[in-house]
Amino acid sequence: MRGKVMGKDSKVVLITGASSGIGAVAAERLAAAGHTVVLGARRADRLAEVAEKINANGGTATALPLDVTDRAGFARFADTARDRHGRIDVLVNNAGVMPLSRLDALRVDEWQQTIDVNLTGTLHGIAAVLPWMTEHGGHIVNISSTLAFEVVPASAVYSATKAAVRALSDGLRKEHQNIRVSVISPSFTESELLGSGGDPGTMAWVQDMASKLNMPTSVVADAIAYAVDQPATIDVSEIVVRPAAQAG
Repeated sequence: MRGKVMGKDSKVVLITGASSGIGAVAAERLAAAGHTVVLGARRADRLAEVAEKINANGGTATALPLDVTDRAGFARFADTARDRHGRIDVLVNNAGVMPLSRLDALRVDEWQQTIDVNLTGTLHGIAAVLPWMTEHGGHIVNISSTLAFEVVPASAVYSATKAAVRALSDGLRKEHQNIRVSVISPSFTESELLGSGGDPGTMAWVQDMASKLNMPTSVVADAIAYAVDQPATIDVSEIVVRPAAQAG
């Protein structure tokens, strides 16, 4: 049975992409452990449902609309969280999109969307909390992917953004010894990530693979919680999570 943190061990955790999938389940997991969670996503109605569920189960959650591609909006999200709770201890940069296609399909608008959300959105999150964390310390958890390690046909742009997230995480860790930086890199996971965009034939193939290999979202949420719950002297730099059937 997992223990519940109390008092000074409880953290204020900001989570992006928290209206569904990994973000929502991680929020529930962290709130159940005793942390205060501040949830951000574009779908305000879905976000409110997640927060209401957490609060009804005895946790503490606040829902704030957030588009991670809006730098000023991300700054307001972080400032509001700090104003309400007095501090920011953890940021989980989870928001992401995954419209897969071969490069010769020239789906250039989707390339840009992938960069804007997956990479620039992560940078916006870092920019929003870094002034506070530079002074007070903290923890940034960035969600990457196993496709950051291995590029497959149709994943070139997505893989590039997730590899970039790993690189900037490593740089951030080396620049700030008082800020813990963790990268969580999951493979196929139950989520809505494959629900829109991309080349239809490619996405149908990926969805078929996912139906055979998907890990429960709770597995990734547990990996996030493990990194968050380590003491301030321990940096869990990276966790890679794959289904056993894919690990060979």
